[in-house]
Amino acid sequence: MSWRESLIRISNHEVETLQKRLGEVVHRKSLAEMKLSVLEAEIESEKEQAQMGGLDVFWSLQGFLEGAKHRRVDIETQIRVIAEEEAGARDALNEAFERLKKFEHVAEMARLSAAKELAKRETAALDEMGLRAAAR
Repeated sequence: MSWRESLIRISNHEVETLQKRLGEVVHRKSLAEMKLSVLEAEIESEKEQAQMGGLDVFWSLQGFLEGAKHRRVDIETQIRVIAEEEAGARDALNEAFERLKKFEHVAEMARLSAAKELAKRETAALDEMGLRAAAR
């Protein structure tokens, strides 16, 4: 295995690892967004139940809404942090993919150069054989 092939293999592995990491980050973000949706649904449900209840339900609703407000802030903060992590993971993946493409390009240019050199040698050998045959 040549050094070019090794670099390409290593770069492929790096790209795959970063793709997996990005997938995990996106999954965590979707879970946090689901938590936020569930919280919103719980708030609506509690408000509907409070409309049917009395004064004691109203006071418990106020406590619930206060707690829900804090939970919402926590979840939204978590989503922002994960979104920043996702952006970083996407940037890292793009950079790794660019490096991979550069290595693949270098390997292809080296392969084409070697093929061109081989064709030159074959042509020179055939020319020499033709000159020897013509000299006889």
